[in-house]
Amino acid sequence: MSSRKGRKNAAQVVRAQIAREKRRTRTIWTSVAAVVVLVIAGLIGWSVYRGEKSKTFTAPPGASADGTGILDGNGPVTIDLYEDYQCPACKQFQQVSGATIDQLVREYKVRVVFHPVAFLNRFSTTQYSTRSSAAAGCAAKGAKFKEFTNELFAKQPPENSAGLSDSELVDIGVGVGLDRDDFSACLKNGTFKAWTAHVTDEASKAGVVGTPTIKVNGKDVEDRSPEGIKAAVAAAGK
Repeated sequence: MSSRKGRKNAAQVVRAQIAREKRRTRTIWTSVAAVVVLVIAGLIGWSVYRGEKSKTFTAPPGASADGTGILDGNGPVTIDLYEDYQCPACKQFQQVSGATIDQLVREYKVRVVFHPVAFLNRFSTTQYSTRSSAAAGCAAKGAKFKEFTNELFAKQPPENSAGLSDSELVDIGVGVGLDRDDFSACLKNGTFKAWTAHVTDEASKAGVVGTPTIKVNGKDVEDRSPEGIKAAVAAAGK
């Protein structure tokens, strides 16, 4: 009897162990399934977030189809011009070669995409690069982007300063023909700050690491003199 009882007890122990193993296995697979569900949900959530994030900016009138810049001209060769309104080298470039690019536009030789990036906020105590780029978006809304851009470079504040105040930006806008109330409201509401972030992010993704950067039909132009730009445009048009 004791032998049968021992075997019975042993069988009960084995069955209990098997039951525990089954429960443990079920717990493991339940946990794995939960993790998989969370991972899938996270990926879906991230995709939705990225999709929504890409749609949260408002591009001003006259922007390119991808919203990364303002268009000027309709020639067969594309010049992508990346500049920061806080950048002294960009001001110098405009002084030296800006008229040449304007001439190429008038001659219907080029299509210019101006990308007002905000790389240099660290050189301002008020994020002037972002504020001025967003202000340029407001100027584009009023069909005065080019005129406003020219004045921003002409009145460029020194680096490591507060930059131009919003009221000074409004005065510049009014000076080039923009409506004071509309332009002021656009600045105050930050209408194009998200657009500025989009322009800057996409420039970084395109490999732009400094300003000014000039690309002709997607190729970097090292010689940014008037002669160098004309030569690059002529070569791209062949």
